[in-house]
Amino acid sequence: MTDLRTRLASPELLATPGVYDAFSALLVAQAGFEAAYLSGASIAYTRFGRPDIGLLSLDDVASVTANIRERVDGVHLLVDADTGFGNALNVQRTVRVLERAGASAIQLEDQSSPKRCGHLDGKGLIGAAEMAGKIRAACDARRDAGTLVIARTDAVAVEGLEPALERAERYADAGADVLFVEALRTREDMATALGRLARRAPMLANMVEGGKTPILPTAELRALGYRIAIFPGGTVRALSFALQGYLASLRAHGTTEPWWPEMLPFDALNRVIGTPEMLAQGRRYE
Repeated sequence: MTDLRTRLASPELLATPGVYDAFSALLVAQAGFEAAYLSGASIAYTRFGRPDIGLLSLDDVASVTANIRERVDGVHLLVDADTGFGNALNVQRTVRVLERAGASAIQLEDQSSPKRCGHLDGKGLIGAAEMAGKIRAACDARRDAGTLVIARTDAVAVEGLEPALERAERYADAGADVLFVEALRTREDMATALGRLARRAPMLANMVEGGKTPILPTAELRALGYRIAIFPGGTVRALSFALQGYLASLRAHGTTEPWWPEMLPFDALNRVIGTPEMLAQGRRYE
C-alpha cells in the first residue's frame, strides 16, 4: 500500500466510507476500499447512543483507532480528532497518541468547545490565529511526515463563505496537508472553494445524507477537483435502518426466520471475521 500523501497525488478521488469500530473497518477493507474514515460522530452514536456534541475524549478515539489498526492494516485510516481535545499542547498529544495507534491522517477542526456535528446549527469558532497555531503544533508533533494533518473549518455556518476560505488559506499556510471546508451549501460554493484552495492542498468533500452539502456522485466530485470524499455517517445510518427492520420483524413474528434472507448465515459471518483461520492458527500451538 502506498502512503497516503503519494496516493493523493493520483488523479483518482479517494472514496472513504465512515467506520466506527474494527468490524465496520474490516467490512470496508473487504469491500475493496483503499481508505476508511473514523468518524467521531459515529463513535458517539455507537458507543454512547448519543449525538455528536463534544462528548468524546481522546481515549475514546484512540481506543477505537488501535482496535481498527490491530485488525485492518491494508487501508488508509483517516481519524476525526474533533478540536484536538484542547489547546495546541493538547493537540500535540492527540497527534502523538493517534499516530501511534495507527492513524494515517488526523483531522482537526476550528470549532470552540463543546463542538458539535458540522451539519448541526449553533456552532462556535475559535480564532483563526489560534487554529493556525494548533495546525503548526500538529505538524511539529508527528513523528512520520507521511502522517497527514487535515484542517477543517466550520466557518461557513458562522461567518460565511469568504471568511471560511480565508481561514482555510491560513491553515494551508500553517502546514495543513489537506483542507476541508465543512457544510458548503451549494454546488457553486463547492466550486468556488475549490477554485481558491485546490492549488494549495488536496480538498476533502463531506457527503452527509440529509446534511447541508449537496450529495454528489464521486465522479462529479472528482471532476470538480476534490481529492477525497468521505461518507462518515452512512455506515451507521444503514446499520440503524437494517436493525430497526430486524427488531420490528422479531417483535411482530416472534422469530427471526422472516428476516433470514437479509442476514448473513452463521458460517458466512465466521468466514468474514476469519474464524477458520484463527482456529487453524490456534491448533499450531496445541
